[in-house]
Amino acid sequence: MRDAVSTISTRDAILDATDRLLTRFGYKKMTIDDLAAEVGIGKGSVYLHFDSKQEIALSHVDRIVERLKRRLEEIASGDAPAAERICEMLIERVLFRFDSVQHYTQSLNEMLAVLRPKLLERRKKYFNEEAGIIADIIREGQDKNDFSKGDPLDISLTLLSATNSLLPYSLSAYELGERDELKERTRKIADLLVKGLAIKEQK
Repeated sequence: MRDAVSTISTRDAILDATDRLLTRFGYKKMTIDDLAAEVGIGKGSVYLHFDSKQEIALSHVDRIVERLKRRLEEIASGDAPAAERICEMLIERVLFRFDSVQHYTQSLNEMLAVLRPKLLERRKKYFNEEAGIIADIIREGQDKNDFSKGDPLDISLTLLSATNSLLPYSLSAYELGERDELKERTRKIADLLVKGLAIKEQK
């Protein structure tokens, strides 16, 4: 059991070090030797957990998304009306990613240039998992006759598509701008989207 815990801890320590070194050096200059030294382990120990620098960076992104999903599930389980929760979740998925990479936004572009093909393969999985969480809230709103009918998962994927253009992996460091500006842009889009879900009263 101790070995399993140690393995998980070492893997997380490597990913924590990745986050720090992306800030310090950027993706291109970061090396496996740097990571090993930062964690305080041998280079061979890094390769026990990851096959390459690219896999480490992709696993770093995976971990961000896993943490985001837990945050979305927390919002989903709240007591606010379905429309408010969906709006909050759409904003959170943008800001959470922004907060997770904002300290190395300048090096984000170079990392994405290398990772983009592999990252695109993973993005579909990321978005489907996020959509599944939001779909449950859409279904809840439909059951209460607050939202118009339709396939909850399809609607959820449409909501995500509408906010994906604001994600750090879609915008350059310059285009991302300041957090408050990004939050306001996302809120406006989320409000419009959620209003579109509501059942219109018959005149």
